[in-house]
Amino acid sequence: MKPFAKRMDEIQFSMTVEIDSLAKRLSTDGRSIWNLGVGEPNFDTPVHVKEAAIRSINKGLTRYTTPSGMQTFKETVSEKLKRENKLIYEPEQIIATSGAKHAVSNAIAAIVDTDDEVLIPTPYWGTYQALVKYCGGKPVFLECSKENKLRLKAEQISKAITPKTKAIILNSPCNPTGVVYSKEELESFAKVIVENDLYCISDEIYEHLIYTKEPSTSIAALPNMQERTIIVNGFSKAYCMTGWRIGYLAAPKELAKGIAKVQGQTTHHPSNISQYGAIAALNGPFDSVIAMRQEFYERMHRMSEVFESIPGISFLKPDGAFYLFVDVGSHYGKKTEAGTLVSNSIDFCKALLDEQGLVIVPGISFGDDSCVRFSFTAALPTISVAVPKFKEFIEGMKVSAS
Repeated sequence: MKPFAKRMDEIQFSMTVEIDSLAKRLSTDGRSIWNLGVGEPNFDTPVHVKEAAIRSINKGLTRYTTPSGMQTFKETVSEKLKRENKLIYEPEQIIATSGAKHAVSNAIAAIVDTDDEVLIPTPYWGTYQALVKYCGGKPVFLECSKENKLRLKAEQISKAITPKTKAIILNSPCNPTGVVYSKEELESFAKVIVENDLYCISDEIYEHLIYTKEPSTSIAALPNMQERTIIVNGFSKAYCMTGWRIGYLAAPKELAKGIAKVQGQTTHHPSNISQYGAIAALNGPFDSVIAMRQEFYERMHRMSEVFESIPGISFLKPDGAFYLFVDVGSHYGKKTEAGTLVSNSIDFCKALLDEQGLVIVPGISFGDDSCVRFSFTAALPTISVAVPKFKEFIEGMKVSAS
């Protein structure tokens, strides 16, 4: 049999998805599992969103629409961008996608050619580099050091640019670090991006989950940036619509037209039912988002208080999103209480799952093998059992005699 396409070798399975699937299998097999791995809010989808989707089904609004999404959906997103982000987009510049991940995929496929370089700050969401490679591009990683509180500097962008540099991917608030860039920081990035004629993919999926007083800023709202920025967003995180698979991107007109053309030949439009739910989410009350954000803030502080008492780990409290990115590297080279030698983040997470039933994600999947990622999207009863288990696991580790 002839070989498969070589591009398939450029993509690995998502470690976050793999770990979550393993946790679910173990739970089904009867093991007690505490899952702080997946970034999925434990709250239900708001009632008014579900009711809107049900009404659309009962009215028979279940037919094909245009590949880029329903006109009403695109008009609603345009109004949202104007109202919340001070950005003017025509509906034809909006593409409805099957989740924000699909929007990222569309954006990268639209602008990255073979051998194009794409700048990606690290730590990063693993899908970025996987899709750049899949499209024949080359990820160029910009290390956001712990000394600089995991924040990117404009000088790093400047130094990394070569004649092959095509784009940069920014994620604020950031998964996994929780970093939220200020308007001043984004202005410094924008200056370099404009001067070097780069595209910018701005992943804003966590924009409503910020714990500081300063609101999020879209880099597209800065001078000369809208015409070179692709905004990625969706409904999974703030509106608890993970299974609905609905997101969108906003792009320059000609680029949006090209993406719509490709989408028409591949996935076509996302579910109409999900689009009606998303319209209701954007037009409806915001109370559930505010309440959930406050709950996440409290969970983060509860976890942080315990983590601060654990020897040999370090972390920065996040300004946004719902993750704690914890440096456990000082414990590598030690053995667990059960005798397992831990040499890296994968060893660490496997041993923690085996010995404590606690699920977290290895930092290597985010480009930092010294760290592990905790999600605080689980309910407080789960967190109050899981975090002491992590502390017990760490305190039981001993330096290997071999």
